[in-house]
Amino acid sequence: MAPSPIDQWIRHDEEVTTLLSREWERQTTTLQLIASENFASPAVMAATGSILTNKYSEGYPGRRYYGGNQVVDEVEDLARRRLTALLGADHANVQPHSGANANVAVYQALLEAGDTILAMRLDQGGHLTHGSPASMTSKVWNFVSYGVTPRSDDPEHPGELIDFDNVRALALEHRPRMIVAGATAYARRIDPAPFREIADEVGALLFFDSAHVAGLIAGGSHPNPVPYADVVAFTTHKTLRGPRGGAIVCREEHAKKIDMAVFPGQQGGPLEHSIAAKAVAFKEAAQPSFSVYTDQIVANAKAFATALASEGFRLVSGGTENHMVLLDLREFDAELTGKVAQEVLDRAGITTNRNQIPDDPRSPFVTSGLRVGTAAETTAGMREGEFAQIASLMARALRGRDDEKTVAQVRADVATLCASFNPYASFVS
Repeated sequence: MAPSPIDQWIRHDEEVTTLLSREWERQTTTLQLIASENFASPAVMAATGSILTNKYSEGYPGRRYYGGNQVVDEVEDLARRRLTALLGADHANVQPHSGANANVAVYQALLEAGDTILAMRLDQGGHLTHGSPASMTSKVWNFVSYGVTPRSDDPEHPGELIDFDNVRALALEHRPRMIVAGATAYARRIDPAPFREIADEVGALLFFDSAHVAGLIAGGSHPNPVPYADVVAFTTHKTLRGPRGGAIVCREEHAKKIDMAVFPGQQGGPLEHSIAAKAVAFKEAAQPSFSVYTDQIVANAKAFATALASEGFRLVSGGTENHMVLLDLREFDAELTGKVAQEVLDRAGITTNRNQIPDDPRSPFVTSGLRVGTAAETTAGMREGEFAQIASLMARALRGRDDEKTVAQVRADVATLCASFNPYASFVS
């Protein structure tokens, strides 16, 4: 088993130590291509596991319901200052435990129950909290969904892009109180300016859910929605490369309502150890090297997309402009589902996730698509050449999915590749 420093942390609990060591080995000897995952730095992980986990801190700096928060107040203020400086925002709330919590807090803060929200369809790239019937958001607010343009065979205009004519028409028809921009499975840049124009035309608030692209925004590799949106929410653990959690930035006029919606409206005591780790991540994201990193994420995604297309996969929307590539598997193999592809690639040491694609005839549990991302392995040091190799490995595994020898050989080749790109090599040396 690959060595890890975990043994010295909780060596008294052999069962948990063994499980953590196995996960350490899985993450460092297989390819992590899930677009919503990354490798946090040792500094972020250290803060997450710090002594701050012991402190109860309901409330906000200077306004706590418990004593002994002198140091915690400084930690949270530091995180808020770093985040507002990073994104150029008026106000920051760093307490949300997740992106979903952050999104619901935004709705609760700025809307009344039953208000209409215009957001992206789940099966065309939107998130559960954008009004999915499976989410409580659809039970409290009235969601109207916009989508993407139809697929086209014209390589210059492949379609499957946000349909701003549709967004505007629906906004004029339904007069929503809020318009939500942002997606969870959309491989193109999302320009906030047209959303702002439409929101102003119908008198709506603009909420930008930047969960996936927050790190790209911080690094300057994606348009910054903060100057356009009333409020922006995101997760801190995807392209931002921080701990698992969420955050919200907003205009000053919404600050008090946002804070009240997070606490006491949504949550009790904040996770101050995670907030300290967020502060570390915000500092890391403010370094010049982080912009180099995010530019490389995008360059790697473009190279990955080109290589996957050469293997016979169809690229939804014809390509990528961010950290992810959304694949339509049907042209590669009409019988191959996203579920089967995910399971085969797992056996081959390549971690991905099945995903619906626009107008997918299959269910969300089966799907015709696969979503892959480049953020984690870019952190590990991989560049365009390695992502071309990964595309070849994926194609080999999926073509030979009924032959265990083929799948096993791909897994061995994956391990060889990963051996040269351990994200924590310096941590264990």
